[in-house]
Amino acid sequence: MSRFIKVLAAGLIALFAIGSLSACAASQPMDMSSVAAVIDVRTPAEWATGHLDGAINIDVQGADFASAVDALDHTANYVVYCHSGNRAGQAIELMKGAGFTGTLTNGGGVVDAAQLTNMKVVQ
Repeated sequence: MSRFIKVLAAGLIALFAIGSLSACAASQPMDMSSVAAVIDVRTPAEWATGHLDGAINIDVQGADFASAVDALDHTANYVVYCHSGNRAGQAIELMKGAGFTGTLTNGGGVVDAAQLTNMKVVQ
């Protein structure tokens, strides 16, 4: 019986994990009319290799991240992206912790974010 419970628990955990995953890339571009800004949270060196035209660069690992995002409208909607979506997720959590109440969308990586926002990648 103990083995059955362990297998059942593992199955439920796996099912929950798979069910909570969501793709970063959207099949259709999102409506950008309500988005205040698109934020690239990669390093300045990564930004220089290519970023979305019109995005702003606020390095989530930089010492000034908290003060830079604090200057933004906390009630506005933002799309946040990085290389893979990981740092964007971290930045979104930090922004929520700082009191942001608007919609914070994880755009994933640069290519995914370009598709999501319908913005071009520039250098």
